[in-house]
Amino acid sequence: MARVSLIEEGPKQKVRMANLAIVGSHSTNGVAAIHTELLRKVTVKDLAETFPERFNNKTNGITPRRWLLLANPELSAAITEVIGNNWMTDLNQLSKLRPLANDKAFRSAFRKAKRDAKSRFTDWLRSASGETIDPNTIFDCQVKRIHEYKRQLLNALRIIVLYNRLRENPGLEVPPRTFLFAGKAAPAYHLAKLIIKFINNLAGTIDGDPVTRGRLKVVFLADYNVSLAERLIPAADVSSQVSTAGYEASGTSNMKFMMNGALTIGTRDGATIEMAEEAGEENFFLFGLNAQQVEDSRGWYNPYWHYNYDPETRAALDLIASDYFSRYEPGVFAPIHDALLVHGDHYMHLADLKSYLDADQKLCELYADSDGWERKAILNIAASGKFSSDRTIAQYAAEIWDAKPCPVP
Repeated sequence: MARVSLIEEGPKQKVRMANLAIVGSHSTNGVAAIHTELLRKVTVKDLAETFPERFNNKTNGITPRRWLLLANPELSAAITEVIGNNWMTDLNQLSKLRPLANDKAFRSAFRKAKRDAKSRFTDWLRSASGETIDPNTIFDCQVKRIHEYKRQLLNALRIIVLYNRLRENPGLEVPPRTFLFAGKAAPAYHLAKLIIKFINNLAGTIDGDPVTRGRLKVVFLADYNVSLAERLIPAADVSSQVSTAGYEASGTSNMKFMMNGALTIGTRDGATIEMAEEAGEENFFLFGLNAQQVEDSRGWYNPYWHYNYDPETRAALDLIASDYFSRYEPGVFAPIHDALLVHGDHYMHLADLKSYLDADQKLCELYADSDGWERKAILNIAASGKFSSDRTIAQYAAEIWDAKPCPVP
């Protein structure tokens, strides 16, 4: 009774908005299969058992007219040339691209569209901000709201490990890479703002080191918005979707990157699970704990185990603690170091770091095989049809609102 109450009892009573919304509506839905499952079995389990008929799933989608047709005209034209233009209003038509993953002419058209998009983004970034990046590097992108569960910090730890490897072995053969971050933090979320500062300081440190110049570069893109995304997403080679499993409701940047031929390195979370099901896990770089493993390890997880037994993890954290990235502001990143160690690493960054690095190695190996990379990229585009907002909205209309389609003459 206490769990399903509309009022949370205590010294100061509070209205439970989620409970009120569920009781007061005829339908409650999650926005990805894992999200709906967690609602039913964990988040509002009692209410889901009380009103089982009200709970359903509606996986999010994105509009292909903006995120492919408008944002990436060259790739859109290449697609239209081989399968016609019906995909613009029926995105499942993209499945016709599957056999073309082995077609040299279409792979060449895809390669040119990607290369040109990278060049356009590079030119725009230079003119807009003065920042110079190399379009011949791997563009590895993580663009989303800054939050601990989305784990921009995990991405930063990966970069520190790669940086340390180059410092220790300057002759190491690695593909040159540009890591692009973008996103905003809530006004009062101080740690998220500190993460933004940390990524910028990391970028400055790497830029200033001759060992990594031309081999590793980090850029935090300011003032992220849809217009910037329309430029960046077509240019991306890699989509980083690294949230702690069980925390991301769905995600939509993951779908935008997939539709534009970026390969995903990520955890089994949100809609990324369904994307991998559509394209085949062999065409994704999945890593880390799943949602059940995250939940099961809550009682015993200790980040110090990873610190003590993984030398690369320890070296990365020690570099942060030593003020290597904050020489003129000693101690400024202590809250980040403490969140990862002293306060228990709630979002399990250290638990997933080694697995992340292993997946990253496989990604780099595939990138060296341009034909293999392009095949997987095209298979991802071909599998993105499910993630059209047309499908999502049609499901809401038919299954929740009983609204009939209105043909447009």
